[in-house]
Amino acid sequence: MLAAGVGIAVQRFLGWSIPEVFLALGIANAVVAIFIFSLVPEFFLRFVAWIYVTLFYRVHIEGVEDNVPDEGAALLVCNHVSYMDPLAISAAVPRPIRFVMYYRIFNVPGMNWVFRAYRAIPIAGSKEDPAVKDAAFAEVHEALAAGELVCIFPEGGLTKDGEIAAFRAGVEQILARDPVPVVPMALTGLWDSMWSKRDSRLGRLRVPRRLRAAVGVIAAPPVPGETATAESLEKIVRELRGDKP
Repeated sequence: MLAAGVGIAVQRFLGWSIPEVFLALGIANAVVAIFIFSLVPEFFLRFVAWIYVTLFYRVHIEGVEDNVPDEGAALLVCNHVSYMDPLAISAAVPRPIRFVMYYRIFNVPGMNWVFRAYRAIPIAGSKEDPAVKDAAFAEVHEALAAGELVCIFPEGGLTKDGEIAAFRAGVEQILARDPVPVVPMALTGLWDSMWSKRDSRLGRLRVPRRLRAAVGVIAAPPVPGETATAESLEKIVRELRGDKP
Protein backbone atom coordinates (compact mmCIF):
# COMPACT_ATOMS: atom_id res chain seq x y z
CA MET A 1 0.00 0.00 0.00
CA LEU A 2 2.88 2.34 0.79
CA ALA A 3 4.50 1.59 -2.58
CA ALA A 4 1.18 2.21 -4.35
CA GLY A 5 0.81 5.55 -2.57
CA VAL A 6 4.33 6.59 -3.56
CA GLY A 7 3.71 5.42 -7.13
CA ILE A 8 0.53 7.47 -7.42
CA ALA A 9 2.31 10.54 -6.05
CA VAL A 10 5.10 10.11 -8.60
CA GLN A 11 2.59 9.64 -11.42
CA ARG A 12 0.73 12.80 -10.44
CA PHE A 13 4.05 14.68 -10.17
CA LEU A 14 4.85 13.56 -13.73
CA GLY A 15 1.54 14.98 -14.89
CA TRP A 16 -0.47 11.80 -15.35
CA SER A 17 -4.23 12.27 -15.47
CA ILE A 18 -6.57 10.47 -13.08
CA PRO A 19 -7.75 8.00 -15.80
CA GLU A 20 -4.11 7.21 -16.61
CA VAL A 21 -3.37 6.55 -12.93
CA PHE A 22 -6.34 4.18 -12.66
CA LEU A 23 -5.27 2.41 -15.85
CA ALA A 24 -1.77 1.89 -14.47
CA LEU A 25 -3.20 0.55 -11.20
CA GLY A 26 -5.49 -1.80 -13.11
CA ILE A 27 -2.62 -3.18 -15.16
CA ALA A 28 -0.50 -3.63 -12.03
CA ASN A 29 -3.34 -5.48 -10.27
CA ALA A 30 -3.82 -7.73 -13.29
CA VAL A 31 -0.12 -8.63 -13.29
CA VAL A 32 -0.20 -9.41 -9.56
CA ALA A 33 -3.39 -11.47 -9.96
CA ILE A 34 -1.79 -13.54 -12.74
CA PHE A 35 1.30 -14.05 -10.60
CA ILE A 36 -0.75 -15.20 -7.60
CA PHE A 37 -2.80 -17.54 -9.80
CA SER A 38 0.42 -19.11 -11.09
CA LEU A 39 1.48 -19.80 -7.49
CA VAL A 40 -1.83 -20.94 -5.95
CA PRO A 41 -4.40 -21.49 -8.75
CA GLU A 42 -6.65 -23.47 -6.39
CA PHE A 43 -7.64 -20.38 -4.41
CA PHE A 44 -8.53 -18.44 -7.56
CA LEU A 45 -10.67 -21.34 -8.80
CA ARG A 46 -12.37 -21.59 -5.40
CA PHE A 47 -13.19 -17.88 -5.63
CA VAL A 48 -14.66 -18.34 -9.12
CA ALA A 49 -16.69 -21.32 -7.84
CA TRP A 50 -18.01 -19.22 -4.95
CA ILE A 51 -19.07 -16.43 -7.32
CA TYR A 52 -20.86 -18.88 -9.64
CA VAL A 53 -22.71 -20.68 -6.86
CA THR A 54 -23.80 -17.53 -5.02
CA LEU A 55 -24.96 -15.86 -8.25
CA PHE A 56 -27.06 -18.74 -9.58
CA TYR A 57 -28.24 -20.40 -6.37
CA ARG A 58 -29.57 -19.46 -2.96
CA VAL A 59 -27.29 -21.56 -0.78
CA HIS A 60 -28.41 -22.57 2.70
CA ILE A 61 -25.49 -23.77 4.81
CA GLU A 62 -26.17 -25.71 7.97
CA GLY A 63 -23.72 -27.27 10.42
CA VAL A 64 -20.61 -26.66 8.32
CA GLU A 65 -19.03 -24.05 10.57
CA ASP A 66 -19.56 -26.18 13.68
CA ASN A 67 -18.74 -29.62 12.30
CA VAL A 68 -16.03 -29.26 9.64
CA PRO A 69 -12.72 -28.92 11.55
CA ASP A 70 -10.77 -25.70 11.08
CA GLU A 71 -7.52 -27.63 10.87
CA GLY A 72 -6.28 -31.20 10.69
CA ALA A 73 -7.23 -34.13 8.51
CA ALA A 74 -10.84 -35.15 7.97
CA LEU A 75 -12.84 -37.11 5.42
CA LEU A 76 -16.01 -35.56 4.01
CA VAL A 77 -18.61 -37.99 2.65
CA CYS A 78 -21.59 -36.69 0.70
CA ASN A 79 -24.40 -37.80 -1.60
CA HIS A 80 -23.72 -37.20 -5.30
CA VAL A 81 -26.49 -35.31 -7.09
CA SER A 82 -24.88 -33.34 -9.92
CA TYR A 83 -21.64 -32.24 -11.54
CA MET A 84 -22.04 -29.04 -9.53
CA ASP A 85 -21.60 -30.81 -6.17
CA PRO A 86 -17.89 -30.00 -5.65
CA LEU A 87 -18.51 -26.32 -6.36
CA ALA A 88 -21.40 -26.17 -3.89
CA ILE A 89 -19.31 -27.85 -1.20
CA SER A 90 -16.30 -25.62 -1.93
CA ALA A 91 -18.51 -22.54 -1.60
CA ALA A 92 -19.73 -23.71 1.81
CA VAL A 93 -16.47 -24.96 3.32
CA PRO A 94 -13.79 -22.29 3.85
CA ARG A 95 -10.89 -24.77 3.80
CA PRO A 96 -9.39 -26.19 0.59
CA ILE A 97 -10.70 -29.67 -0.22
CA ARG A 98 -9.18 -32.52 -2.22
CA PHE A 99 -12.07 -34.03 -4.19
CA VAL A 100 -11.92 -37.64 -5.39
CA MET A 101 -13.46 -37.83 -8.87
CA TYR A 102 -13.99 -40.31 -11.69
CA TYR A 103 -10.84 -40.51 -13.78
CA ARG A 104 -12.61 -40.27 -17.17
CA ILE A 105 -14.10 -36.90 -16.18
CA PHE A 106 -10.74 -35.85 -14.73
CA ASN A 107 -9.14 -36.50 -18.13
CA VAL A 108 -11.71 -34.58 -20.23
CA PRO A 109 -9.72 -32.46 -22.73
CA GLY A 110 -9.87 -28.77 -21.94
CA MET A 111 -10.96 -29.39 -18.33
CA ASN A 112 -8.08 -31.50 -17.12
CA TRP A 113 -5.97 -28.45 -16.24
CA VAL A 114 -8.80 -27.12 -14.05
CA PHE A 115 -9.07 -30.38 -12.12
CA ARG A 116 -5.29 -30.52 -11.74
CA ALA A 117 -5.20 -26.94 -10.46
CA TYR A 118 -8.01 -27.86 -8.06
CA ARG A 119 -5.81 -30.79 -6.92
CA ALA A 120 -8.58 -33.30 -7.53
CA ILE A 121 -7.74 -36.99 -7.17
CA PRO A 122 -8.74 -39.22 -10.13
CA ILE A 123 -10.05 -42.69 -9.31
CA ALA A 124 -11.22 -45.70 -11.33
CA GLY A 125 -13.01 -48.92 -10.54
CA SER A 126 -11.03 -52.07 -9.85
CA LYS A 127 -12.20 -53.65 -13.11
CA GLU A 128 -11.52 -50.50 -15.16
CA ASP A 129 -7.99 -49.61 -14.11
CA PRO A 130 -6.57 -51.09 -10.89
CA ALA A 131 -3.45 -48.94 -11.17
CA VAL A 132 -5.46 -45.70 -11.18
CA LYS A 133 -7.49 -46.91 -8.21
CA ASP A 134 -4.37 -47.82 -6.20
CA ALA A 135 -2.78 -44.47 -7.05
CA ALA A 136 -5.93 -42.68 -5.89
CA PHE A 137 -5.95 -44.42 -2.51
CA ALA A 138 -2.25 -43.65 -2.12
CA GLU A 139 -2.87 -39.98 -2.87
CA VAL A 140 -5.79 -39.87 -0.43
CA HIS A 141 -3.49 -41.34 2.23
CA GLU A 142 -0.84 -38.69 1.54
CA ALA A 143 -3.42 -35.89 1.69
CA LEU A 144 -4.84 -37.08 5.01
CA ALA A 145 -1.36 -37.62 6.42
CA ALA A 146 -0.62 -33.99 5.51
CA GLY A 147 -3.67 -32.82 7.49
CA GLU A 148 -5.87 -31.96 4.50
CA LEU A 149 -9.59 -32.31 3.89
CA VAL A 150 -10.59 -35.04 1.42
CA CYS A 151 -14.10 -35.35 0.02
CA ILE A 152 -15.48 -38.53 -1.52
CA PHE A 153 -18.88 -39.45 -2.94
CA PRO A 154 -19.29 -43.05 -1.71
CA GLU A 155 -22.17 -43.83 -4.09
CA GLY A 156 -19.61 -44.09 -6.87
CA GLY A 157 -21.55 -41.98 -9.39
CA LEU A 158 -24.30 -39.43 -9.94
CA THR A 159 -27.78 -40.40 -8.85
CA LYS A 160 -30.04 -41.32 -11.78
CA ASP A 161 -33.33 -41.03 -9.90
CA GLY A 162 -32.69 -38.43 -7.21
CA GLU A 163 -32.35 -41.05 -4.50
CA ILE A 164 -29.21 -41.94 -2.55
CA ALA A 165 -27.57 -45.18 -3.69
CA ALA A 166 -25.81 -47.57 -1.34
CA PHE A 167 -22.42 -46.37 -0.14
CA ARG A 168 -19.55 -48.49 -1.39
CA ALA A 169 -16.87 -50.03 0.77
CA GLY A 170 -14.11 -47.74 -0.53
CA VAL A 171 -14.73 -45.37 2.39
CA GLU A 172 -13.98 -48.21 4.80
CA GLN A 173 -10.77 -49.00 2.94
CA ILE A 174 -9.65 -45.39 3.39
CA LEU A 175 -10.51 -45.36 7.10
CA ALA A 176 -8.81 -48.69 7.72
CA ARG A 177 -5.53 -47.01 6.79
CA ASP A 178 -6.29 -43.51 8.06
CA PRO A 179 -8.96 -43.52 10.81
CA VAL A 180 -9.52 -39.75 10.64
CA PRO A 181 -12.77 -38.03 11.70
CA VAL A 182 -15.53 -38.39 9.11
CA VAL A 183 -17.96 -35.52 8.46
CA PRO A 184 -21.20 -36.72 6.82
CA MET A 185 -22.68 -34.11 4.48
CA ALA A 186 -25.83 -33.87 2.40
CA LEU A 187 -26.73 -31.78 -0.64
CA THR A 188 -30.29 -30.77 -1.42
CA GLY A 189 -31.89 -28.84 -4.27
CA LEU A 190 -29.43 -29.78 -7.02
CA TRP A 191 -31.59 -32.53 -8.53
CA ASP A 192 -33.44 -29.81 -10.49
CA SER A 193 -30.13 -28.41 -11.70
CA MET A 194 -29.14 -28.55 -15.38
CA TRP A 195 -26.06 -30.41 -14.14
CA SER A 196 -27.94 -33.44 -12.80
CA LYS A 197 -29.23 -36.45 -14.73
CA ARG A 198 -32.89 -35.62 -14.19
CA ASP A 199 -34.95 -35.74 -17.41
CA SER A 200 -31.79 -35.83 -19.49
CA ARG A 201 -31.11 -38.20 -22.34
CA LEU A 202 -27.63 -39.55 -22.86
CA GLY A 203 -26.41 -37.21 -20.15
CA ARG A 204 -27.13 -34.04 -22.14
CA LEU A 205 -27.56 -30.81 -20.21
CA ARG A 206 -30.96 -29.24 -19.77
CA VAL A 207 -32.24 -25.73 -19.31
CA PRO A 208 -32.50 -25.16 -15.54
CA ARG A 209 -36.02 -25.27 -14.15
CA ARG A 210 -35.49 -22.01 -12.26
CA LEU A 211 -32.80 -19.46 -11.50
CA ARG A 212 -31.62 -18.81 -7.96
CA ALA A 213 -32.92 -22.20 -6.85
CA ALA A 214 -32.53 -23.07 -3.18
CA VAL A 215 -29.60 -25.40 -2.52
CA GLY A 216 -28.70 -26.87 0.85
CA VAL A 217 -25.29 -27.94 2.16
CA ILE A 218 -25.77 -29.69 5.48
CA ALA A 219 -23.08 -31.20 7.71
CA ALA A 220 -23.46 -33.53 10.69
CA PRO A 221 -21.07 -33.83 13.65
CA PRO A 222 -17.88 -35.78 12.90
CA VAL A 223 -17.93 -39.55 13.32
CA PRO A 224 -14.80 -41.30 14.65
CA GLY A 225 -12.97 -43.00 11.81
CA GLU A 226 -12.36 -46.06 13.96
CA THR A 227 -16.09 -46.84 14.16
CA ALA A 228 -17.49 -45.39 10.92
CA THR A 229 -18.80 -47.81 8.29
CA ALA A 230 -20.25 -47.30 4.85
CA GLU A 231 -23.68 -48.35 6.12
CA SER A 232 -23.67 -46.07 9.16
CA LEU A 233 -22.46 -43.07 7.13
CA GLU A 234 -25.10 -43.68 4.47
CA LYS A 235 -27.79 -43.69 7.16
CA ILE A 236 -26.61 -40.33 8.52
CA VAL A 237 -26.49 -38.74 5.07
CA ARG A 238 -30.01 -40.02 4.30
CA GLU A 239 -31.28 -38.48 7.52
CA LEU A 240 -29.55 -35.17 6.76
CA ARG A 241 -31.02 -34.97 3.28
CA GLY A 242 -34.52 -36.01 4.29
CA ASP A 243 -37.05 -35.94 1.42
CA LYS A 244 -35.38 -33.07 -0.47
CA PRO A 245 -33.43 -34.47 -3.46
